[in-house]
Amino acid sequence: MSVKKKAGKTRPQKTLILNKPVIAVTGSAGKTTTKEMIFAILNRRMSTYRSMYNKNFLGNTRAHVKRLRDEHEAAVLEFGILRSGHIQQHCRIIQPNMGVITNIGTAHIGNFEGKAGRLAMAKSELIRNMKPTGTVFINRDCPYSRRFAGQPFRGSFAGRFVTFGIEQEADYRAEHIVMEADGISFVCQIGQQSEAFFIPMLGGHNVYNALAAIAVAHTLGIPLSDIRQGLRQFQPQKKRLVCYRLNNNVQVLDDTYSSNPDAAKAAIDVLSQSEHGTKVAVLASMLEMGKYEVQGHEEVGQYLSSKNVDYLYTFGSSARHIARAAIRAGFPAERVMHCANKEVLHRSLAKRVKPDTTILVKGSHKLKMGETVEFLRKVTAGRKLPRKKLPNRKQA
Repeated sequence: MSVKKKAGKTRPQKTLILNKPVIAVTGSAGKTTTKEMIFAILNRRMSTYRSMYNKNFLGNTRAHVKRLRDEHEAAVLEFGILRSGHIQQHCRIIQPNMGVITNIGTAHIGNFEGKAGRLAMAKSELIRNMKPTGTVFINRDCPYSRRFAGQPFRGSFAGRFVTFGIEQEADYRAEHIVMEADGISFVCQIGQQSEAFFIPMLGGHNVYNALAAIAVAHTLGIPLSDIRQGLRQFQPQKKRLVCYRLNNNVQVLDDTYSSNPDAAKAAIDVLSQSEHGTKVAVLASMLEMGKYEVQGHEEVGQYLSSKNVDYLYTFGSSARHIARAAIRAGFPAERVMHCANKEVLHRSLAKRVKPDTTILVKGSHKLKMGETVEFLRKVTAGRKLPRKKLPNRKQA
C-alpha cells in the first residue's frame, strides 16, 4: 500500500496497489459490456474479481478495497464519472495497471458544458493517474481517443498504448463483420494472424467492446481459444439491446437502461438492419444533455429519417425535438406520434402492433421505459393479432 494525502483536514487516503492485473474500464458507452466481456474471458483461466452490474461510482470503488482477496488473480473494474476529477479519485482508491477507454461520446455531456473535448479530458485522467508503466487500450476509430496516444503516464513515457478499431489501422482490427440473427461474427486481425470470433448480441457497436476485451486478454497471454469461447458464452446485460421474440412473430428490442445520441443512433441501426417486417421506433427523452439537449435530440431525429424505420413514437418533453427533426428531414408526419404520458403511448402501441413487427424501445433510465417493454410483452401474450397492410413509405 502507498499513502497519499488529501487536501484539508481529511484523513490520509491509502491507495490500494496490487501486484496483479487491475483493469479499469471507462468511456462514454460500452463500459459495462466491455467489463463483462473481459471478465467472461479472464475468469476461464484465473480467479477474477469484477465490479458488479454497472456500479461504477466512487463509493463502489471504495467497497472493492474491502472485497478484493489474495485469491483473486485479476480484477476488472468499471470507473464512471459525473464530473472532472472523478477518474483521478477512482485511481487514488485503487490504482489500475491496465486501462480501457471505450470511446468519447455524448453520455453525461451536459455535465461538461456540452463539450466533448472537456469530457475527453476528464476520461484521460485515467492515463495520468494509473500505474506509470501500465498499458492503456484505446479506440482508434474515436477521434478524441486517438489524441490520447502518446500522452505521458503521470510524467513518464514508459507506459504503453494498444489500439483497437474497425475503420482505422489498429493493433486489433475487426474485418468481415456479419450481422446474424443471434449475434455478430467477425474476423480480428492480430499482427499477421486472422482470428474468427462470435458475440451473442446485437449491435455493430458491440464489436468495439469485443475488440477491447480481446486486446486486454491477448496482452495478458490468454490463449485465443479461451478468448473465443469466453466471448461466445458471454451473457448480455439486461435492458441493453436484448431481443424478446414474442407471439405472432413480434420482436421487442429492449434498450432501456440508458440513452444518449450516440447510443440512440446505434440502436436505430439495429432496428433498421432487422429483416423482420414493420419497424417501429419508440424513443424517449435523453437526460443529462445540458446545453446539448436540443441539438442532441434533433440529431437523433435527423438520423432516423434516413433509416429503414416505418413508425416513430416519442415520449418525454425533450423527445419532441426528435419527432420534429425527423419530420423536417422528410420522415412522414402521419407516421410520427408524440405521447404526453405512458397511458397514451401504450394505447397507441397496442393498436400499432401487428404480426411481423419489430419494436425498439429506447430511453434514459429515469423514464422507466422498461414499463413499455413489459406492456408490449403482455399485450402480445396469447393474443392473435390482426394483420394489416403497411402503407407505402414515402421517400425521405
